[in-house]
Amino acid sequence: MRQIILDTETTGIDPKEGHRLIEIGGVEMVNRRFTGNTYHQFINPQREIEAEAIEVHGITNERVVNEPVFAAIADEFWDFIRGAELVIHNAAFDVGFIDHELNRLNKERGEPRLGPVAEHCRILDTLKMARDKHPGQRNSLDALCKRYDIDNGHRVLHGALLDAEILAEVYLAMTGGQTALSLDATLQSADSDQPAAGSVGIRRLSPERSRLRVVSLSDDELAAHRDKLERIRQAAGQCQWDALPGGSQQEPH
Repeated sequence: MRQIILDTETTGIDPKEGHRLIEIGGVEMVNRRFTGNTYHQFINPQREIEAEAIEVHGITNERVVNEPVFAAIADEFWDFIRGAELVIHNAAFDVGFIDHELNRLNKERGEPRLGPVAEHCRILDTLKMARDKHPGQRNSLDALCKRYDIDNGHRVLHGALLDAEILAEVYLAMTGGQTALSLDATLQSADSDQPAAGSVGIRRLSPERSRLRVVSLSDDELAAHRDKLERIRQAAGQCQWDALPGGSQQEPH
């Protein structure tokens, strides 16, 4: 499955008031593995950035004044996300801004060629996921990093690509990792045989590790398997193996 962990920064909080995108960051994963493919783009919003927004993300008007406008990067960005599952923290906010930009562009071009996002991408909201898993608790990205022992010490201000990278770690921890179970849990460093005493978190396996060896069945084992299925069919009148995709032609791995 192809997933894009996505984040955006904006001039303000409401596109209905004319606010625009100023930064997009995305990280690609396929089958829960980082591919190394990312998307990052600053955007000239063609309007002033609110002071409150600058305090959050640190992106000034001077920083984006010479960046391309959304229309210039829209097709490349659309190609990057189309057909993927988008993993977004508070998805309604980011998707709302992206759809707003796409709708403006479609009107300028005179054709509804791009968007809406939900019609072309699956959307997974990690904020909703976190609230379901941790009701009544703080579920901001910073709070989730602390809960799942993910280092975000380098995150002083918000930034779209940095936040997307951190969210990817949080998402993997939420969906496949584990936090402490009131035991003396330890975290073993990925590049050391010694556990870090008192630490709790996720051990990341090296992407350079050897692939698991796949052992195929011998001809004799396959023949024995087919003979067993036939005896089941004769005794019971049916065999559940035949209900699998491929039916009786499906071979064991």
